[in-house]
Order: sequence, then structure tokens, then C-alpha cells
Amino acid sequence: MTRNKTPAAHQPTLQHYLLRWAMSAVLLIWVTLLAVAWSTGLRESRKFSDGQLVSVARLWLQTVPASQVELDPAVLDAMRHEYLQDVAVMDWQDGRLVIDSHHMADGLKTSDIPAHGFATVLHRSPGGDSERRLYTVAIGQDGHERRIAVFMDIQKRGELGKDIAEHVAAPALLIFPLVALLLWWAIRRGLRPLDQLSSEVATLDAFSGQRMDTAHRFQEFNSTVAAINTLVDSLQRQAERERAFASDVAHELRTPLAAMTLQASAAQVDPTPERLAQLEQESLRAGRILAQLLDLARAQRVGAQSRVSHQPLSAVNVGEVALQLVADHAQKAYETRHELSLSQPDTPVELPVPSLLLELALRNLIDNALQHTPPETQVNVELLQNAGEITLSVSDDGQRPAAPGAAADRGGLGLGLRLVERIAEEMGATLVRDEGLAPMTTRFTLRWAAQVASGSPV
Repeated sequence: MTRNKTPAAHQPTLQHYLLRWAMSAVLLIWVTLLAVAWSTGLRESRKFSDGQLVSVARLWLQTVPASQVELDPAVLDAMRHEYLQDVAVMDWQDGRLVIDSHHMADGLKTSDIPAHGFATVLHRSPGGDSERRLYTVAIGQDGHERRIAVFMDIQKRGELGKDIAEHVAAPALLIFPLVALLLWWAIRRGLRPLDQLSSEVATLDAFSGQRMDTAHRFQEFNSTVAAINTLVDSLQRQAERERAFASDVAHELRTPLAAMTLQASAAQVDPTPERLAQLEQESLRAGRILAQLLDLARAQRVGAQSRVSHQPLSAVNVGEVALQLVADHAQKAYETRHELSLSQPDTPVELPVPSLLLELALRNLIDNALQHTPPETQVNVELLQNAGEITLSVSDDGQRPAAPGAAADRGGLGLGLRLVERIAEEMGATLVRDEGLAPMTTRFTLRWAAQVASGSPV
């Protein structure tokens, strides 16, 4: 499955991404601060206004004697303050209302006014009804029974809370642009080391042996640098394998091509049947090498398609594939006087691998065994399964060349094994060479671990 790449012109930058998240966090903090300030302002304004009602009542009793029935304006002027709420005072002396500072008596029900404490009452007036918060206190003073009621408009008390909240939140709103500018500068400055690291990676030549310098200023880069170096090492090892494989291919092709050139030149002078037969043999040898290269290309293409698709592979019956290949090679084994056999368990053995890759690998192992062992040799294909792994091996009791150079003289055995190794990697398997069990002398085994055999992705 191929992911659509975002065009560079519309691709977001990490700087903008971090800035958006940072500004969102700051905005969230500011909104939270505003909500807390609003709630706190309303709560504190209620406490403050109730306290002010009590304070006004006490101040009234201390500054206005019982004998005074008129309000002294100078007293009120001395008590003005920015946060002082407009309060109304009603003063009863011996049951008679002697002071009504805001002429509220006509709009109130006397029965709603408690003898002592706080209450909320409705005040009716031509301008409209309004709720009033009041505090009442009754005492005896200078031989008189005195009751003081102090009123405050609840709506104005709410405005006081709003004013307190605005005074708390306004400075945060004013410095919001400054915070945004500082965040932009800090993020840009903080991402500068990442830009420098990107520049170092861009100039890195992974195929020339270069690696990232592990001595970095910030500890957070250590894992990234280590991952890049691991990738570089992997690329270098793969490049080395590719170079070695290319060298082997060149060596494998050089011998038959050189022999074909010599035989063709000799055949022009004296076209004997022996020389023409030798020319044909070398041509077939070069054709086998090219066929192996084509098989490798097909194997890599199939493996790449299975990795890109990210789709689970259907299980392949390994025994059926092995049986078919043994049947296909029966005629060749008869012609070369080899005894070709197959051993497999009674229960089916399945693997989640591409069937084409499995067939290519096993075919090459059987071809090599039939081609590079003497006549009258046993060649046995064996399939085994246990709790830990699945193995598919090709064994023989003949003598094979041990070195790739010797293999080149016998028709490309080294290249064939490298081909099988590549295919094994694509299938998640490993190719192991050992002597096998007597009377066998050589065994090549494809081994799958338990997690691959259980259906994990290859």
C-alpha cells in the first residue's frame, strides 16, 4: 500500500506545529485563568459585599447617634471608595422609621425584613423590580430600641465580581501577543540543533564508510544518531554484499564467455564437432547463469511486492511444492543416474511465504545437487517440523567443491547458493550448510523460526 506524499508546498513544518500546540496550551491556560478569575471574583464579591453590609451597619451605629434623624452628607462623602457599593440604609428607632436613605420603604414588604441577619428581598419601584441583599441588626442604644437595615443591589454586586475578574484577566490578555512572540522565538531557537542534525544527515555518504558523530550537545539526539548509524551500517553491509555478488557474477560469466570466444575463434579455423560441442556447452553454462540472475530478480520483485502490500500471505503447503519439484526433476535424475527421494511428515506443513520464492529456492538446491555430485549419488529432499522451527533440506552423499572458486569450474555452484541465500532472506529463512546425517556428506537446509512458521509477517 503506497502512501500519498504531501506536496512540499503544503507540507506543515515542525516549527508551526509546535507553535500551534504551544499557543493552544497558552490559550487554554488563559481561558482557565479567566474562568477561575470570574468564579473567584463572583465568590469574593459576595463575601466582600456581605462584609461591607455589616461594616456599614456598624459604622452607621457608631457615626449616627440615635437622636439624629437626618443623614449627614459629609459622613457619606468621607466613606466613598472605588469598590464601595451604593448601599441604602433604613433606621428604625422605637419602631418608627426615622431614616430611609434611598426612599425604599414604599417598595418593600416590612414582613420580608428579618429582625437580624442576612436576607434577599424584592424591591418594587417605578423603574422596575430589583433584588436587594440586606443585613439587619437590632440593638438597644441610649435608651432606644434601634434596628438598622443596610441594602445593596444584587445586580451591582455581580458587576463588582465581573470587574474583579476583568482586572485579573486583562493583564494576561495584554501580554498574550508578547508570550506568542517569545514562544515563536524559543521554538525557532530550540529547533536549530535539529536543523543542524538534518544538515549533517544530508551530507552523509552512507556508502563510503561515513558515520554520524556520536558526540552531540543534547542527550535526546543520542537515540536518533544511533538509529542513523545503525541504518548506515546496514546499508554499508548490504552494499558490500552487492559488490561481492556483482564480483561473483562477473567471475561466473567471465569463464564461459572467455571459453566461448576461444572456441568460436578455433571453430572458424577448424569447426570440428568437439569444438562446436564445447561452444554449445559454454553457451548453455552462460545461459544458466543468466537464468539464475533472472530468478533472483523475480524473487526480489516478489519479496518487495509482499512487503509493500502489507497484506498477510496465504499459507503454502511446503510438502506439495517439494513433491512437485521432485517429480519435475525425476527425468533429469534418471538421466544423470541419481537416486532422488522425498521425506516429509504425514501431516501437512504450511508456511506464510510466497510460493514462487519457495519454488525457486528448492529448485536451485535440487539442480545443484544433481549437477555437482557424481553419478550413482543419493539426493534426498527432507521436510521436518517441530515446536521450534520448520526445515526443508537437500542432502547428498557425493563430494562437492568447498570453495566458490572451485564451484565456478563446475558450472556456477557458488552463484546458485548466493541466489538461494537471497531468496531465503526474502522468505524470512536462513540457509545453513553442514554435513548432514550419515551416509550423507553435504546438506543445505532452509530453516524458518517459530514466529515465521506461526504466521508472523516475513
